[in-house]
Amino acid sequence: MISLGHYLVVAAILFVMGVLGIFLNRKNVIIILMAIELILLAVNINLVAFSAYLGDIVGQVFAMFVLTVAAGEAAIGLAILVIYFRARGTIAVDDVNRMKG
Repeated sequence: MISLGHYLVVAAILFVMGVLGIFLNRKNVIIILMAIELILLAVNINLVAFSAYLGDIVGQVFAMFVLTVAAGEAAIGLAILVIYFRARGTIAVDDVNRMKG
């Protein structure tokens, strides 16, 4: 039987992987965006798990809002990356500090 603790362990593992992905990889913006998506996925798993455990639908509604924000963040982030790549020819994070003005 899968209990609440199992879901919390999976969410904790995903959250740690996302945080490590952000801190260990400072060069590739796409991997940083994927790490942020992992963090949001861990939050969604927690919201849905606690919602099912407590028998309340509020956590699932919040999870849908988080999914909406994550989809918007991914679309806008990728659009910014495409425009930046067209202007600079690279998406290296080290070159972003040159964007002034």
